[in-house]
Amino acid sequence: MENQKFADIVRFIRRQYPNVEGTIPLHAPCFVGPEKENLTECVDSTYVSYVGPFVKKFEEQIAEYTGARHAVAMVNGTAALFMILHAMGIGAGAAVITQALSFAATANAIAQTGATPFFVDVDQDTFGMSPVALDAFLHEQCAVTDDGVTHKATGLKVGAVMPMHTFGMPMRIKQTRSICEQWGLPLIEDAAESLGSFIDKQHTGTFGYAAALSFNGNKAVTTGGGGMVLTNDDELAQKIRHLSTTAKMPHPYEFFHDEVGYNLRLPNVNAALGCAQMDLINQMLADKRALHRAYVRFFSRYGMIMLCDRPGVESNMWLNAVQFEDRPERDAFLKYANDNGVQCRPVWTLLSKLPMYEHCPSDGLNISLWLEDTVVNIPSGARPENVLNAAR
Repeated sequence: MENQKFADIVRFIRRQYPNVEGTIPLHAPCFVGPEKENLTECVDSTYVSYVGPFVKKFEEQIAEYTGARHAVAMVNGTAALFMILHAMGIGAGAAVITQALSFAATANAIAQTGATPFFVDVDQDTFGMSPVALDAFLHEQCAVTDDGVTHKATGLKVGAVMPMHTFGMPMRIKQTRSICEQWGLPLIEDAAESLGSFIDKQHTGTFGYAAALSFNGNKAVTTGGGGMVLTNDDELAQKIRHLSTTAKMPHPYEFFHDEVGYNLRLPNVNAALGCAQMDLINQMLADKRALHRAYVRFFSRYGMIMLCDRPGVESNMWLNAVQFEDRPERDAFLKYANDNGVQCRPVWTLLSKLPMYEHCPSDGLNISLWLEDTVVNIPSGARPENVLNAAR
């Protein structure tokens, strides 16, 4: 019976990608716009590094699409998170509260500043940080002192709260923002996976002090590798632009750097891809959402739970997530699907289990542990033929 169910699932996924021969990828990029034309223009101009018109245009496109006042292009999403934290002055002796159910980059960006990640649990219907868990963690493990919010057991000052919109699904950011305001803590959104996701028509990444997007090769919109800082704060945006461009003072030909800087700006050649991708973002997201609806109808036959929108929420459906009964069934399906040419994956190993973060404080992470045992990501990329037809 189990093998029959697995076979049905694999067949159904294959039917969603009738033009793919061989292995069905988890999330292949969709290149049906003017990507080649933009790249040729970029190469012909010789401006292929981080100075060039496509960088400026891409930043403007993202700012307009998300509604953020500033969009600052970075070499990847991890760099975007790091630059936000670094520009805020968060470093050694500080802590950042985040979630353990996340990609390693979330905690790595914190650690790269010298700060320590603290982990709280997620909501089972969003896979994002639970406001209830955050509030309980602050009340039970932290206290307000003359230095700000301090973790009682370690003495570390809490510098920020950084939830993630997991798999593109918006977490309860409004409730989380209210808690942060009550405690006087900056809110940073890891929106790496959620370009094209909205809450009450407001784009993720625009609810807090700043946010990071990712344009890795497997994202809904890709630049090959790339990221973006979103913020409405003029001073923060200016500081990040400066620090990420080696802290070089503006001058037509002399080189003077006024502090330690970083070479983290997005190259023009990558931005050329991003500009082309943004031309068709609505068509790509529409196809991904249509695919999600087909999956929901199919998996409901088996009573299987999928990560789905809530009232007022519109996800980009970056990666569809379906839950199995337990880890043995999850593992059996993963082996069957991948052996039969359908690329599927489990959620990440919880960050709190990784050797470099296993010492970090947490709240028990009960929901996170359950999701780690049961959730599988299935193929979710936009179908190029559908996107192209919709664009005509």
